[in-house]
Amino acid sequence: MTAAVTTSAPGGPVTAELPFFVYGTLLPGEPNHDLFLRGRTAGERPAVLPRALLYDGPGYPYAIEGHGRVHGTLLVAAPGVYGELLGLLDHLEEFLGPGHPRNLYERVVREVELPGPGDGGVVRAWVYLAATAVTRSLRTGGVLIPEGRWITGRAPGD
Repeated sequence: MTAAVTTSAPGGPVTAELPFFVYGTLLPGEPNHDLFLRGRTAGERPAVLPRALLYDGPGYPYAIEGHGRVHGTLLVAAPGVYGELLGLLDHLEEFLGPGHPRNLYERVVREVELPGPGDGGVVRAWVYLAATAVTRSLRTGGVLIPEGRWITGRAPGD
């Protein structure tokens, strides 16, 4: 069974099986990629989240709204596993529901750029951005990753 998702987003409600934009421990080669995504994706390709900044976190990054670009991967769920994948990612990202005070991340719909000659473009995707309280903390004392690329083993401040 396929799970349809309805949420509000800029431009109105969304009811669709949107792809996911990931930028940290879910990237190919990172530890959570195999744990959560192996066998659950039908496609993965490089992508960029515009109008966002990337910050170092405690072993994983946070993306927030800002004047930059975050590099990552666009994931398409394999047939028949969309609902399962959505639930797994919500759990991993500590997303309890829109605006929930205990959210670590908010799951939001954003436009993501697909670089590449001839087949580039823009698609709407789910993105996990830092929740409001986390964003406030990052803006006042977080470590910005200027190039917007998460790299495992990055020393703080690199």
